[in-house]
Amino acid sequence: MKYQVDSHVGIDEFLSLANSNWPGEYDREKAKAALEKTINLSARDNGSLIGCLRILTDGYFFSTIPEAFVLPEWQGEGIGTKLFELAKEEAPTSLFFGAQPEKEAFYEKLGFEKSLQSFHHKKSRK
Repeated sequence: MKYQVDSHVGIDEFLSLANSNWPGEYDREKAKAALEKTINLSARDNGSLIGCLRILTDGYFFSTIPEAFVLPEWQGEGIGTKLFELAKEEAPTSLFFGAQPEKEAFYEKLGFEKSLQSFHHKKSRK
């Protein structure tokens, strides 16, 4: 297993990984532009992308994790844990992110603390 920080993640491999976790129709060019605005942490097995965590940051006040993906067949192997540990090291600021209730224990196990309540306004992708 090879972990890389701020690695080049190809759009096709990223969208394949995203669809394995959050099936949907993604605009390839918009997704590519989004990848270029984040610190990308990747996990690869023999060159194949099996996990990716993105950090979006202003570099001073705020960093957030918009998503972290691991291929379903690789989940439970410690890959997500390693990606989150790398994120704690590589983020230039404190990290803030939302969590689904069933995932809270995982994040607490990794040393993250519950903090601000999150809110959202859902908008469809265009």
